[in-house]
Amino acid sequence: MNVNGQHFQSIWFDESDDSVNIIDQTRLPHRFEIVTLNTLHDACHAIESMKVRGAPLIGVTAVYGVYLALLEDPNQLAVAVDRLAATRPTAINLQWALDRMNAALRNTLVEKRVEVALQQARAIDAEDSAICAEIGAQGAKLLREIWDAKLDQSKSLNVLTHCNAGALAAVDWGTALSVIYKAAEEGVPIHVWVDETRPRNQGASLTCWELGQQGIAHTLIVDNAGGHLMQQGLVDCCVVGSDRTTITGDVCNKIGTYLKALAAFDNDVPFFVALPVSSIDFTLTDGIKEIPIEERDAEEVSHLSGIDADGLLSKIRLCPEGVAVSNFGFDVTPARLVTKIITEKGVFDAQESQLQLLRS
Repeated sequence: MNVNGQHFQSIWFDESDDSVNIIDQTRLPHRFEIVTLNTLHDACHAIESMKVRGAPLIGVTAVYGVYLALLEDPNQLAVAVDRLAATRPTAINLQWALDRMNAALRNTLVEKRVEVALQQARAIDAEDSAICAEIGAQGAKLLREIWDAKLDQSKSLNVLTHCNAGALAAVDWGTALSVIYKAAEEGVPIHVWVDETRPRNQGASLTCWELGQQGIAHTLIVDNAGGHLMQQGLVDCCVVGSDRTTITGDVCNKIGTYLKALAAFDNDVPFFVALPVSSIDFTLTDGIKEIPIEERDAEEVSHLSGIDADGLLSKIRLCPEGVAVSNFGFDVTPARLVTKIITEKGVFDAQESQLQLLRS
């Protein structure tokens, strides 16, 4: 991703001092801070506190967490895998990455584990970046088709997205935003409607920051404005990411995605979901019944963080003190509302017969 004209990844291994580094996303957009992960605890805390977030990035952070754990004690592979697996329950990439790491290490000699763990982590890191770039290339074809069919080409192609499925949600490029970035590179004039994405405001703080750094035209909107914009013909398509997708095409993503999909369906607006194959849970058939939905801290809803008039980061309470709060982190969009699923392997219908082709 571009940050003030310099290329950064969301996580990277620095060979100069053998360190694992992340961009602290809880400080954006007001502060750009780099944090070094030194231990298993650091990696777990980074995931749980959402210094890193987004299904692909959680998975990559977890494999670096295994490496850091083995640096401390090469015999704690099982402990590290179990501890990391418990950090976030919804995103399937976490378990996928840990399973891959465990398979590579469990039969490796103890004295070789640190070396092999680092090799695996760096390989998964590089693969994620390449996969996300290809997701963008596949999805850009769809946006080009919509643009070519647009009658009034004096205006931009208007894309609505929810939460942050950009480079900050992966190692680089991202999923939904990768589609936008690649389409823009190919000359499609794009404007993005950015949902604020309460309660953590990842759209406002992260997606707007990313798009601004990339030079993509965008407008921040409240979460409930999407349906109105679609009714007024101001949205050409929606592109979102996914934390877990069933073999039948049900999509679990940040809370509020389902409502956008309903509005898109009602207004004949294409609703695209961009995701790596590793985000497909081939063991699940009913997303509403089977995907575990994370419930997060009440303070994310009751309080709001931002920068005040003096330039200081501060937190304020929005509601009466002691009010009961429910904070579901995700919802499930049924496959019938999904127009296409965009992966690094191509574009597919949200149907089991299609997604089964990706199982291998």
